[in-house]
Amino acid sequence: MAIAFFDLDRTLLSVNAGQLWVRREVRLGHMGRWQATKAAAWIFGYHLGFSRLEKVLEDAIGTLRGTPEADVVARTLAFYSEEVEPTYRPRAREAVEHHRARGDVLALLSSTSSYLADPVLAALGIEHALCNRFEVDSAGLFTGRAVGGLCFGPGKLGHALALAERLGESLADATFYTDSASDLAVLEVVGSPVAVHPDPTLARIAAKRGWRVEDWGPAKPVSSRRGRGSKPGP
Repeated sequence: MAIAFFDLDRTLLSVNAGQLWVRREVRLGHMGRWQATKAAAWIFGYHLGFSRLEKVLEDAIGTLRGTPEADVVARTLAFYSEEVEPTYRPRAREAVEHHRARGDVLALLSSTSSYLADPVLAALGIEHALCNRFEVDSAGLFTGRAVGGLCFGPGKLGHALALAERLGESLADATFYTDSASDLAVLEVVGSPVAVHPDPTLARIAAKRGWRVEDWGPAKPVSSRRGRGSKPGP
């Protein structure tokens, strides 16, 4: 038995769910233009493989301070069903099933939130979610702080190591599928690093180091749809 780690955005999915979320939140009036601009800059940097953007992510989490968790849960589930669920790459499920058949432990290793990770786990039958989790106070409101350390860039390695230690497994036997060079810290440690539709930086690194590169099907981004009662878009 070994661990198979899967990134989410542009790996299992053919899109960056963060981009879709920002557009949707602006359209529904939950996010202002300045917040959206900063979020878009972070996502752009992430896609280019920049890995030192932890402060930007912390600031983004901070904007949730005072927001009821229940509201975000409901909005995220609607977002998943309307805009994310149709964007799984055609061969993503095949990869997951391949590792399940081998008896491997399946884990999502992503900078997404636990609120989006939960329906992904349910859809694919993945056992573990290593992702970003947000602190909630006794009143059910976000405090604006992350719980358990950021799961992003080098921080993902800490989450992967913690799971491996808990299960008594070694990352030297693990597989990690991702599209982003920002995940280099994990790719360099696992026994089987796999670049799936890699960004330009990861494509160069994978070619130089002889890492496996896989195509799980063409990107098929879906157009954002207006939810019921949504406000006019900008």
